[in-house]
Amino acid sequence: MLNLRYRWEPFLKYGQSFETEKNKIIYRQGETGRGFYYLSKGEMKITLLSDKGDERIINVVPPGMLFGEHGVQQEPYLTSAITTCPSTIYYFSDEVMAAICKEHPDAAPIYTDSLIYKFRILAEIISLIDSPVEQQMGYYLLKLVEENGNVPMNQTALAKYIGTSRITVNKVLQKWKQLEYIKLSNRKIVIIDTDKIRAIANKIGDA
Repeated sequence: MLNLRYRWEPFLKYGQSFETEKNKIIYRQGETGRGFYYLSKGEMKITLLSDKGDERIINVVPPGMLFGEHGVQQEPYLTSAITTCPSTIYYFSDEVMAAICKEHPDAAPIYTDSLIYKFRILAEIISLIDSPVEQQMGYYLLKLVEENGNVPMNQTALAKYIGTSRITVNKVLQKWKQLEYIKLSNRKIVIIDTDKIRAIANKIGDA
């Protein structure tokens, strides 16, 4: 959700900043929460491990967004967070969050909006797991554009996002390319006909 980006910027001075390399695990699913984070620079993938041991990418965090909000008050993290490139991150403990909210009452609604959004994403992901691949792809492409302004991943990453093979993803993308719904440029997916992709995605609720 683009209107959530950079809203936490005024409070970065209270956080603890650190630099990370690519593929750095910031927190693991099930770990006791240590607080939450803000991505200042770089990119983060959020993954969910199913009861069967299957791992899926459920979100890609762009700069300007909070993540790990569910790890406050020592609650277990519901997902895992891993950097996809060198990144700059700010960490906020429970104590720091309390101090921020005391001094800046407008901070709490920003945090709450972000937390609600993440829970909504998680609920949607769970409801989509058994939907046809083409419909899931339509939904995820639109979601990525909404959050990032583009689709910041190649076919291999998108396949892991959907929980299917790269071959399956490629077949759908080539079909959509022929229909001129999308174009493939510099290893990125660009939506040309948003209405067509949205129509495909909206069929999920009818499946």
